[in-house]
Amino acid sequence: MKQLLIIAIALFLFSCEDEVKIPKPPTYLRLELPDHTYKTVSDECRYSFSIPKVFRATKVIVDGKETCHKDIDLGPLNGSLHLSYIEMEEPLSAYVNYVNDKIDEHKIKATSINDKRILRPEAKVYCTFFALEGNVASPFQFYLTDSIDHFVSGVVYFNSTPNYDSLKPTLDYLQVDLDHMIESFEWK
Repeated sequence: MKQLLIIAIALFLFSCEDEVKIPKPPTYLRLELPDHTYKTVSDECRYSFSIPKVFRATKVIVDGKETCHKDIDLGPLNGSLHLSYIEMEEPLSAYVNYVNDKIDEHKIKATSINDKRILRPEAKVYCTFFALEGNVASPFQFYLTDSIDHFVSGVVYFNSTPNYDSLKPTLDYLQVDLDHMIESFEWK
């Protein structure tokens, strides 16, 4: 009996591990994103701007002189930028309120909505840029206007389930390109 007790204690002591195993969190692939090099986009729409060379305008739909819709494929970022041009017929506030209402729809999922104004009076370009944090369908939305005749709204979508933490490196990279696009934006 004494020997059996000693064997049981020995087995108990040797079967215990010092290290407690903790499950690892999920990981995400690291993106190798290209350098920021730009090209100018100028087509049937009544504006031009610079975008990265790896992006490409995939579709332009022109409805008379009043509207022009453009989709830009974001290449390795696996997303798209939708631009809509409208020749203003109503007061500016009607268009701004429409964009603000669309952004308000994201309040359910957004943890934060940050806006910044970019004013370039010498080029008659006035922009409000919205960065939405959280697991939202569209992390960036903006509009550009000359405040009299022209209005362009832009929305970014990714072809993946919104997961803000995993998209953060891509969002930071894209933010640089969108800032450059807005700085190079000109009316025709």
